Amino acid sequence: MLAVGLVLGSIILGGGLGPFIDFPSLMITVGGSIAAVLINFQLKVALSTFSVLKKCFLVKIVTPEEVIAQFREFATTARRDGLLALEDAVDNVDDEFLKRGMEQLVGGASKEDLTIALQTELSAIDARHANGKKILDSVAAAAPAFAMIGTLIGLVQMLKTLDDPSKIGGGMAVALLTTLYGAVIANMFCIPLAGKLEVRAQEETMIRELMIAGLVSLVEGQPPRALEERLLSHLSPKIREASQKEAA
Repeated sequence: MLAVGLVLGSIILGGGLGPFIDFPSLMITVGGSIAAVLINFQLKVALSTFSVLKKCFLVKIVTPEEVIAQFREFATTARRDGLLALEDAVDNVDDEFLKRGMEQLVGGASKEDLTIALQTELSAIDARHANGKKILDSVAAAAPAFAMIGTLIGLVQMLKTLDDPSKIGGGMAVALLTTLYGAVIANMFCIPLAGKLEVRAQEETMIRELMIAGLVSLVEGQPPRALEERLLSHLSPKIREASQKEAA
């Protein structure tokens, strides 16, 4: 929003949006980029990128501290009343990944079966994020390339009409605006979004692995303190120290 606001503000202050709107340039840059993506990826895979991006911005990932505190309570309950006592806690779990793991845990799944099932689901989540990043990277690469094609088209049109000064402006507009559109699409949207998706995927993977480790510890019957230490070992020293101070 900040980037769009600054660019639009500078354009408006310089004389208005009119000169910067050119449909042939949009057809070449945007249409060409979409066509390139649909050649590389199936339609359903390409469309799934919107869902992944929506979750990337709108769905809040729980923090490691929240996960550790939650499993500390689970371990205390299981230590006192057994694993079946966690059945009531399943309904209060908001995270779908953790909820499915808790259901398998209460259902008596072994440590190996539980780990395989959740790691398989985690791999599927990582694959969806990876596909989303690949699509954004593909658009980021295609947009400047089609912008260059548009620039060459505009230059050819301009050079062919040098004897008619009234047509030079249209050719030059296509030449320059396709370059502008390609740079904006790649650098203002696709590259930052791909980076955001990659970082978010890493954060989500770390949280999911933390949950898997916690569930395995519950199956093994580890006491709350041992379980907490095991989960803290997955975190960086700085986060680990802050979490320990908070718990204390």
